[in-house]
Amino acid sequence: MRTGDTPHHPRPGPGGDLTDEATYERVRTAQAASSGHALSRRGMLRLSAGAGLGAALGTAAASRPAFAATATATATAPATGIVKPLPPELFIPQGTNAEMRWEAMRGQGLLTPVDRFFVRNHVATPRIDARTWRLKLWGTGLRGAPPESRPVEFSYEDLLGMRAETITSFIECTGNGRGFYASQQGQEVSGTPWRLGAVGVARWRGVPLAAVLERAGVTPEAVDILPRGLDADFVDKGENLGRVRRPLPVAKALKDVLLAYEMNGAPLPPDHGFPVRLVVPSWVGVASIKWVGDIQVADEPLFSPWNTRYYRLFGPGYPPEGSAPLTRMNVKSAFELPWDAPLPARPQVLHGRSWSGTGRVRKVEVSADGGRTWRHARLRDRHADARGWVRWEFPWRPDGPGRHELLARATDDTGASQPSTAPYNTLGYLFGAAVRHPVTVS
Repeated sequence: MRTGDTPHHPRPGPGGDLTDEATYERVRTAQAASSGHALSRRGMLRLSAGAGLGAALGTAAASRPAFAATATATATAPATGIVKPLPPELFIPQGTNAEMRWEAMRGQGLLTPVDRFFVRNHVATPRIDARTWRLKLWGTGLRGAPPESRPVEFSYEDLLGMRAETITSFIECTGNGRGFYASQQGQEVSGTPWRLGAVGVARWRGVPLAAVLERAGVTPEAVDILPRGLDADFVDKGENLGRVRRPLPVAKALKDVLLAYEMNGAPLPPDHGFPVRLVVPSWVGVASIKWVGDIQVADEPLFSPWNTRYYRLFGPGYPPEGSAPLTRMNVKSAFELPWDAPLPARPQVLHGRSWSGTGRVRKVEVSADGGRTWRHARLRDRHADARGWVRWEFPWRPDGPGRHELLARATDDTGASQPSTAPYNTLGYLFGAAVRHPVTVS
């Protein structure tokens, strides 16, 4: 950093939180504007097709690492690109993805079993040999490690030998619920038309990313990291955007991010990131990079297509460059029932789960008459980890045979709740409205 340049650790205004990328985005945008380097949307997208926008901000960022991944990664055989079995009673196929059927969670505990945990792949699941895998850290945010220098490396055994932590946290695709923009609100959006099954809760064990960054020599000037996966390059409409990668503020990386190598007490399965993945609690799922191979650590803001052209809100009411990058997930609820479930015409107990990226769920209300009236559900897990979900029960006596619409809405301890309609955006992110779940009583 040159003497007289803007300091790399800006202080947010009142209520600011640099662990949140959306807050940090406002700070870095203001910095860019004050230095005369404000970017247009076109310029942002063009430059983000590389690994960063540092050059456009008047710095000397490298667009790509000067080394190649050495871990063995091979293509998978199944046409879906997914390794594990996808029995139809557990999953709804969604191209290269697999959506969990919510009825498969009926009677399960707080954790989603691995055999029914949803899969979100940009391309195909790579098969990686942990013996040759290396996690490489590099960049201007490390002591004595400019981009052209040899990266700091950690083997799988190195990570296994470090102090481990275990957290319970949901991971959720940002587009979870996207299909309801069309089916429930009559609005056209692009992307995988998930219902609500692109979410799962697991117990993750691994090494705090903070410990690895400290051991690698992160400097006080570091502001961003850019983790990158070892899956194949992602091609969108003929344009090669490289491997999946998304920046995180260093403040967030040092706070609660995990380099996980276990899921529900066993080594990560291939589809869920083996040998090592990031787990970024409560944030949009794309931040929890799977099959992580290298991490750029920079003393300047970093950008990629996954926080410029994707994972922002676009459409009416948003600026041309979109909203700030999406970070925390919103509040959602789901019934543990098949879609169009047949139910008996007698008293019964409905079951479901609610979760939030902004706070602990404190109440859930259910409507069995299409939203005209609401009653409180009984929460079963008031003391469960706030980064997971809460199970609930609702006794229901159908008022007669025929089609009914069930709705559930949750409220967390910050006051965030589920509205009757979700604000529109063209990419269909963050559908948080109460979902109308059809059932037929006979």
